[in-house]
Amino acid sequence: MQIYLAVTPEASQEAQAHCRNLAHVAYRIGPGSALLRQSLLLQTKGGLLSVSDRDAAFIDSPEELRDAVLRECGRRGYPGVLLDFEEPPRRDRTAFVSVLAPALSASRRALYLPERYAGAAPGGIVLLCTAVSGGSFSEYLQEAVGRAGGAGRLALDVQRLRMDFRLPARSGEGEPLTGEALEALMEREGPAVFFSQDLCARYFTYSRDGEAHFVLFDDADTLNQKLRLGAGMGFAAAFFMWPEVRDIAPRLFAPWRGNKKPP
Repeated sequence: MQIYLAVTPEASQEAQAHCRNLAHVAYRIGPGSALLRQSLLLQTKGGLLSVSDRDAAFIDSPEELRDAVLRECGRRGYPGVLLDFEEPPRRDRTAFVSVLAPALSASRRALYLPERYAGAAPGGIVLLCTAVSGGSFSEYLQEAVGRAGGAGRLALDVQRLRMDFRLPARSGEGEPLTGEALEALMEREGPAVFFSQDLCARYFTYSRDGEAHFVLFDDADTLNQKLRLGAGMGFAAAFFMWPEVRDIAPRLFAPWRGNKKPP
């Protein structure tokens, strides 16, 4: 399983000290179906081209944008493309994905994309979010493998879970916590922390204003456990966002040097 760090150009040197495979968060879709590049060093080679559709204009020529992506992949030796598409699927985005996928496949390059675009890209590798707050994480992965027709068609979108649930939390929704907020909460409450084997995450409880709270969070050990499960099932890759894991990078990535499965 390939491990990738999604990183902006200004942080790439620091990030590469921990993980050699980078997804370069330096590209976005511009007016006129242009591929815009931001602040990437001329000597940057290898890794993945990561393109965002945030605030993107309508893609009036999917073929022009496809060709621009292919040229950039060839120029910088990118073996694949990561589509960081946050907007709901639209006709122009879907058309772009449908012409990009076969072109990348023909050049033996990989395409990683959100699950909601999977239908437009047969052969693409679908991203599966790991931020699971209920049930069994292992069963969640197994069910996804069954839907996809094999683990090799999936990649882990590893999101660092930090969530505060007000019990009984019938909706399954919690309040996201920043790293600073979680640290301050733990310092104030001094809780006993436990590991959930089902969720592959740590948790603790506390009470405030007569309400019971359940806090679920990831650290380097729980994220590595999720990686081991994915690697054992045969997932193609796993992706991290550098800002989410910067503080735990040495412990998180050390076992995976050389893309080997840790014991």
